[in-house]
Amino acid sequence: MDTTRLDAGLHQTVAPNGLVVLTEVLPGVRSVATGVWVRTASAHEPRGKMGVSHLLEHMVFKGTERRNARQLALELEIRGGSLDAYTSRDHTNYQAHVLDEDLPRALDVLTDLVRRPLLREDDLGLERNVVLEEIATVEDTPDDLVFELFHDRLWPDHPYGYSILGTRETVGALSAGDLQALHGSGYYPGNCVVAAAGRLEHDRVLELL
Repeated sequence: MDTTRLDAGLHQTVAPNGLVVLTEVLPGVRSVATGVWVRTASAHEPRGKMGVSHLLEHMVFKGTERRNARQLALELEIRGGSLDAYTSRDHTNYQAHVLDEDLPRALDVLTDLVRRPLLREDDLGLERNVVLEEIATVEDTPDDLVFELFHDRLWPDHPYGYSILGTRETVGALSAGDLQALHGSGYYPGNCVVAAAGRLEHDRVLELL
């Protein structure tokens, strides 16, 4: 693997499968922030599938091949850590903040989420309703709605102008098959960056991954 020292305590490795790993050593803390950035988000969607990246981000938390939704919710939190995610226009991020000793657990949970979600049709209805509520909330919040309108006017014919959340019509039409297709086409090692900062060793992170 090709590892480059970018600065004091800052290293980058590009694995043979294309995965990029970035770490920064912060010896003055006893914690680690880490995450997986997937280069698939709303700017990569066709208009008819608007919101599929964001819905996928929600759905991975419903269960994986190794953990159910409850286990995903509690595995880091019972140790004082946190697990979260967000979708932007250019990338989707899954992140964890934990004690340094819990970095192996955090990376195991994150890679489980990203690589092995179940994406079951049975879970889709409930999660779709959550996203529809988010859309309604944005429409009722001028401070948020103005940015939706801004992007739509600035890029009327480009995916940057799409809503990250999607619309009621596009989200309502999405299926588990759409989510599985997006996961299969976009969630692969060469399309991801794993980054971690805190009390850690770069080689240990590579070993864990």
